[in-house]
Amino acid sequence: MNIAIEISGVTLGEITVENVKVSSTTPELFAEMDAICERSRRELTVEGVAELESISAVRRMFRAWGVDPARYRPASEALLRRVVQGKGLYRVSNVVDIINLGSIETGWPYGTYDTAHVTPPIAFRLGAPGETYEGIGRHVWHVEGRPVLADARGPFGSPVSDSTRTMITEATRGVLTTIFAPAGSSAAAIQQALDRVGQRLARFAGAQVTSTSIIQR
Repeated sequence: MNIAIEISGVTLGEITVENVKVSSTTPELFAEMDAICERSRRELTVEGVAELESISAVRRMFRAWGVDPARYRPASEALLRRVVQGKGLYRVSNVVDIINLGSIETGWPYGTYDTAHVTPPIAFRLGAPGETYEGIGRHVWHVEGRPVLADARGPFGSPVSDSTRTMITEATRGVLTTIFAPAGSSAAAIQQALDRVGQRLARFAGAQVTSTSIIQR
């Protein structure tokens, strides 16, 4: 799916897959998650998370958008802080767990969406006055002036929190995943991250990759 970028400071990585089989996470994927989380826990402190270059760059990106990263914590930073505190990653489903794993590996926020509930065209823009959506795990998310992914039906995702409208469920068959990388991030690193997502979705969820792209304004 093509995404139009209407705000500065970001490079988007996009991967779309189909024939996904959403299920509980397998022991093999659990083991991979646990190994990566344990490495992060050994190498980082909670205070050190914010000092990582990838996290610092995401924080600068948020501030450039007028968003306080201390109040609206980037999803990747929130996940890494949880891991370093010894709480591990959330166990949601094979697909969601794979996306969260990629986010802590790179330090960049990822979003993942059910393509059956996304109606192109899609834009990454600032929320308009009065725009809201029901966020996963939280109440109504007010997005005015905040960076959002929006389709023909309105906002459905952000680098902070995604919507219940496009959330991954057992009925999901097509998935769009977006990486929110700060502008200036290595294209090779973004492509590597996209490839890793595709490989894991194929291995652990039977998915077939239909498109990948790196999108700049």
